[in-house]
Order: sequence, then structure tokens, then C-alpha cells
Amino acid sequence: MLHPRIIPCLLVKDKGLVKTVKFKDPKYVGDPINAVKIFNEKESDELMVIDIDASAQGREPDYQMIENLAAECRMPLCYGGGIKTVEQAQKIFNLGVEKIAISSAAINDINLVTEIAEQVGGQSVVVVLDVKKKLLGGYNVYVENGTKKTKVDLLDFIRRLQIAGIGELVVNSIDEDGCMRGFDNNLISMIKPLINVPLTVLGGAGSLAHVGGLIKEHGIIGIAAGSLFVFKGKYRAVLISYPALKEKTKMILDNLKL
Repeated sequence: MLHPRIIPCLLVKDKGLVKTVKFKDPKYVGDPINAVKIFNEKESDELMVIDIDASAQGREPDYQMIENLAAECRMPLCYGGGIKTVEQAQKIFNLGVEKIAISSAAINDINLVTEIAEQVGGQSVVVVLDVKKKLLGGYNVYVENGTKKTKVDLLDFIRRLQIAGIGELVVNSIDEDGCMRGFDNNLISMIKPLINVPLTVLGGAGSLAHVGGLIKEHGIIGIAAGSLFVFKGKYRAVLISYPALKEKTKMILDNLKL
């Protein structure tokens, strides 16, 4: 049966692993390859790696870095950052990556989603939407590391993305990024009824209790997190972690309504 996926999300900047708070003040937390090795040992469900410089700087993906990550990774790997063409996506798949994530490129040209999906299969195409609350309710969609507000209508665009052929949607809360105080349940409740493809949520996880609560509230859903898996304790000491299989299974079964 399908089950909730718990996914470490690693942010890469200047070839190093970083963590942000509300998309600001990136803190260096280590080497991406070392982190991948640890998540291999801990048997994480999947791994998402986002190069936060690539799209913002308008440069191509770092193919050498991607190749190194894919060669080391023993779990499904999703890469995002700088992908603007079908050719770039295909090159990344040829390096051994299972999924690619696009954001601004999909917003600029939704046809790119369809073109990539037709080339490699929709199940491998992930779109990431970075969203932030409006003052008077609702959400805006941002690009370029949360610095540029788009005119995209969030709910309408989600419908259009599914028609275009996405295999998965990742919704990332800018307001909760790195805050470790829990997920934006209102956002998830608004989006989940519209989704007929796998939905993954990102932004806010500070404990396994937050993860369990999300499973209890929303059922089978992808749960991605950064700070939860790279920080330890109230002083945020850097420590790569992931729940053991027995602990993860118990948490899922305790909260999932079968």
C-alpha cells in the first residue's frame, strides 16, 4: 500500500549544504556528499536536493555536482535548480537522478512541464511552489528564493499544472521555512482537495510530532523537511538525523487512518 513519504530536503549554495530561515540568512551546515552518505545509512525514503543559487543566478545546473550526488545516493533522488529546458532535464536524468524539480521555469512557461513529461514520463516531473501568506488572506507564489512575487493564482495554477502533466507537487511555505514550529495546516487543507497527484509539503517541521500530526490530519502525503534533519536541540547544533525504520513505521501506523 501507499504510505506517507518522509523526505530530507537539502539546500545547496556555493557547493555547500545550507539551511535558511524564511529563505534568508543561509547557515552552512556541511558537505552535501557527506549528508547523502548519512541518509543512505539511515535508509531515508527519498532525498531532495535544491541548488538555491542556480535559478536565482540564471545559470545552468551544476552537472558535476549532480553526477557526484547521484553516484553516491542509494535512494530515489530529486534534483532542482536551474532547469529551464527539456535538454537540461534529460541530461540530469541521464546522470542517474529519478526526479527533477522545477519552479520558476514552470511559472514562466507551463508548456515546459508537458514537454518534459512527454519526454521522460510525468511521474518524474516535480513542480515546487514557494508560497507566502497575503496580509488579507490567501497566498502569493514567489520565485528566485522568495525575492520576487509572481502574479500566479495559486489554486488555478495547481489545476493547470495537473492538466500539464506533473507527477508531484511540492508546496513550500516561506513563512514557516526553518522556523520549526509546525506546518501551515490551513495551506495544506486548502490545496489537498484539489490534488490528484502526490502532494509533498515543506516548511515548518520541528519534531516528529509535527510529522505525525500532519499524517493524522491529512493521511497519505509527502513530508519534506530540512532543519528537522540537520539540527539538534534548541541551540541548533548541526547533526544529520533521520528516524529509524521501526520508529518511523510506528509513527505512521499510529497516525494513519487505515
